[in-house]
Amino acid sequence: MNGCVGTIRPVGDVRERFTLRRGVEDGPGFAADIRAGLTAVQKSIPPRYFYDELGSALFEAICHLPEYYLTRAEWEILEGSRQAIIEAAGPVTHVVELGSGSGRKTRLLLDELTRGRPIRYVPVDVDASILETSGHDLLIEYPSLSVTASAADFRRPARAIRGLLEGSSRTLVLFLGSTIGNLDRDEAVMLFRELRSVLQPGDTVLLGADLRKSKSVLEPAYDDRLGVTAAFNLNLLQRINRELRGHFDLKAFAHRAFYDDVSGRIEMHLVSLREQSVRIDDLALDIAFNEGETIHTENSWKYDEESVGSITAVTGFEVTHRWTDSRGLFADVMLTAKT
Repeated sequence: MNGCVGTIRPVGDVRERFTLRRGVEDGPGFAADIRAGLTAVQKSIPPRYFYDELGSALFEAICHLPEYYLTRAEWEILEGSRQAIIEAAGPVTHVVELGSGSGRKTRLLLDELTRGRPIRYVPVDVDASILETSGHDLLIEYPSLSVTASAADFRRPARAIRGLLEGSSRTLVLFLGSTIGNLDRDEAVMLFRELRSVLQPGDTVLLGADLRKSKSVLEPAYDDRLGVTAAFNLNLLQRINRELRGHFDLKAFAHRAFYDDVSGRIEMHLVSLREQSVRIDDLALDIAFNEGETIHTENSWKYDEESVGSITAVTGFEVTHRWTDSRGLFADVMLTAKT
């Protein structure tokens, strides 16, 4: 994949080119969030807790499902338009990625960005294990790359990457995969304002946004026939069992996903199939469920030009380029930090 392999001498040992910054905490933590979420009137679990080691692996499987068009659509954009994207970003020396995951799509851009010049890659993800695995793989593939990873909540980018960017460097931030869809408008505005505070004028953000469309396309993407998304959702309960000594019976809950076309978002829930009480030992807590009661686990907001513009207009960015796939399902939008 990398055309540079064999033409550039590796800059030091792989271990010398990798740094992991741990413990950048944003928020009260897993136990406190579970307590707050499961004792609320509408029970909920923040979607960032999907991504433990098993959850990250399940999400990677979701990306290959026939119903989950998002990955294929964005791949088509990045593969077909990468030269135009890189030209629009300019001569970058730093690539930051928010919610980086395995970095599979990132390679399409790194193939070109690392050609003949050193690049510092700064992935931000809550899963430290996937940062270590993907960082090691990338360093083997790209001899001119160095990786400074931040195990942190990407929703607070100023905390996650402050001090990792050099003042005179040019930075491209990748926020791919429609991860912005997990944030409501106020959260998205806060994220981009924080991000602008650590970027220089002229730095760019490549934002992946899933576009509004028919529920006949959207709903199967979040409720596949094989049940992989259901397993991904239910793993939240298993994670409570593993980490907080919970006693959730996964067979007593079902996955539900539906599109609210008025608000323009997919909602994911876990539905209690019976009246029950669940003990969480480490929280000294018993959670009562009525039959049919739900735990709200995720929103996935869908975008159009107006909604993207309403966020960038108040956060110090402007939309400078836009690319879509051949079916018009997905968009990658280039945002430039204004002076």
